[in-house]
Amino acid sequence: MNLKSLTLKNFRAYETETKIEFDQLTTIIGKNDIGKSTILEALEIFFNNQTVKIDSSDSNIHSVSKDVEIICEFTEFPDVISIDTSSPTNLKDEFLLSKENTLVIKKKIDCSKKNPSIEIFIVANHPTEKGVSNLLELKENELQAIIKSKSLNSKLKGNPTMRKAIWNSVSDLKLEEIEIPVSKPKEDTKRIWEQIDAYLPFFALFQSDRSSSDSDNEVQDPMKVAIAAAMSEVQKEINDIQQKVKEKAEEIASNTHKALQEIDKSLANKLDPKFNPPTPAKWNGLFSIKLDTDDGIPLNKRGSGVRRMILVSFFKAEAERRLKSSTKQNIIYAIEEPETAQHPNNQKILIESFKSLANESDCQIILTTHSPGLASELPIESLRFIFKNDNDELKIDLGDVVFPKIAKTLGVTPDSRVKILFCVEGPTDVDAICCLSNAMKIKYPELPDLRNDERIAFVLMGGSTLKHWVNHNYLKELGKPEFHLYDNDVTTYQNSIDKVNNREDNSQGQLTQKLEIESYLHSDAIKIGFDIDIEVHDQHNADGKATPKIFAEAYSKKIGLSNIIRDKNAKKFLAEKAFPNMTAEMIEERDQNNEVKGWFEKINELLN
Repeated sequence: MNLKSLTLKNFRAYETETKIEFDQLTTIIGKNDIGKSTILEALEIFFNNQTVKIDSSDSNIHSVSKDVEIICEFTEFPDVISIDTSSPTNLKDEFLLSKENTLVIKKKIDCSKKNPSIEIFIVANHPTEKGVSNLLELKENELQAIIKSKSLNSKLKGNPTMRKAIWNSVSDLKLEEIEIPVSKPKEDTKRIWEQIDAYLPFFALFQSDRSSSDSDNEVQDPMKVAIAAAMSEVQKEINDIQQKVKEKAEEIASNTHKALQEIDKSLANKLDPKFNPPTPAKWNGLFSIKLDTDDGIPLNKRGSGVRRMILVSFFKAEAERRLKSSTKQNIIYAIEEPETAQHPNNQKILIESFKSLANESDCQIILTTHSPGLASELPIESLRFIFKNDNDELKIDLGDVVFPKIAKTLGVTPDSRVKILFCVEGPTDVDAICCLSNAMKIKYPELPDLRNDERIAFVLMGGSTLKHWVNHNYLKELGKPEFHLYDNDVTTYQNSIDKVNNREDNSQGQLTQKLEIESYLHSDAIKIGFDIDIEVHDQHNADGKATPKIFAEAYSKKIGLSNIIRDKNAKKFLAEKAFPNMTAEMIEERDQNNEVKGWFEKINELLN
């Protein structure tokens, strides 16, 4: 399941109901002590209540009420819920989804007690018509009685089937969004909640304010997540073990009952074993990992920067592992101020690891930061800005309105050295073009070095970062010329290029003559980077496939993946390990019209 949103009410600084939306990568930005960490800790309480536990002091100090609400909304929930093997069902048929067809789970916490109590509800657009509003709580014989009383043409077996027949017999179910209690459920409500609870994402919180003991969470948390991820991949074997234990326990119970009957038949008519298998958390708790570094020095005895680098290594390794894995268990990584105690180069490694993980459909990354350096490198669509309005209420903004607020709050300003804006589609285009520029400059020293020339700033027209947005929008007011280069694979791009060329500010634009930037690669550069032989085509090949797709298929086959990697990841890999191998000679062999050299000559013209 994917986390879509979190709503807080009366929790710490969030007195009034406040909602925050999440994407695959979400970055929460704001001043110190504004409520960023509170969001992550609310999620920890919702999912685990372990690293951070709910406390009687967690209700808002200005509120009379001591009731706290933490509400999570999910998408991509299971298609089928198996509460009755003879009658499968789903959340929609059981009227357990919201009006927006999302799964909403509310946890109400009574903080008036020393040890706060938690009640759990599903908030759903559910029938409220008298006689059909409580069907999930009814036993099989009670549902059968309703079927018979209404003379319905339905099987008298399978609770989901009978509920559906009863609901279908009512002309107006009077659907309303109501709270359905599941913390102390009855009948199928209990079974459904057990199914939902098992599908909830694994939530891992990495806090910035750490202790430094042998059991330091900074070290242990990544390893605990690694154990949980490993356990998810051997779930079938675990189920097999549990089934064997169940069968053996039932056999022993049966033998015990037979022996008991031989002693005294009046003692017990039956012995019915109720098998409760261990929860995933209990299985995970069976294992622990201790990490020592060079010469057997425990990791917690090393400096804070080294300890925090465990996170860098963990995220980098996990991104690569999940790319090769078929595991479908969703994981949410929540990292508070990942820039803490890290060199800027390590921060960049972290950011790239976060982006790679967020590209995987079963991973979500949530960050908090007030570092302008980190925030400026993150995608605009990931940003959430927390601030207080004129009524001193906490608000969370996203979208275009956040850019000037974040820029002002964090001090992200345009670079006055920039003279030219180089506008491309995405980050892999930047890496590829910089590699081509570097190769050509070695042979033609007069050409610009796009990677290191401070007069040139790249602007990503799709999925831009805050830094590029700030440079683009502020410098636009100064009338800086722009050079636009887009792939030739989208016909509507020509209209955009025409508009750029019709300006009167010396801006220029071109479409690539080949299909896309990857079409300029030399097959030898791919061979060097991946030991893979593929033919690079100027356009699509005979099967209608472009270079990234051809590479994705060959690469996936080489490393033994059952599923082909996404084109987006293929482009990333080519930008990182193939384009750096390009030489001027390779470029000119693939580009006999000198188109690539012409791009860089245009940049020189604009600079001069």
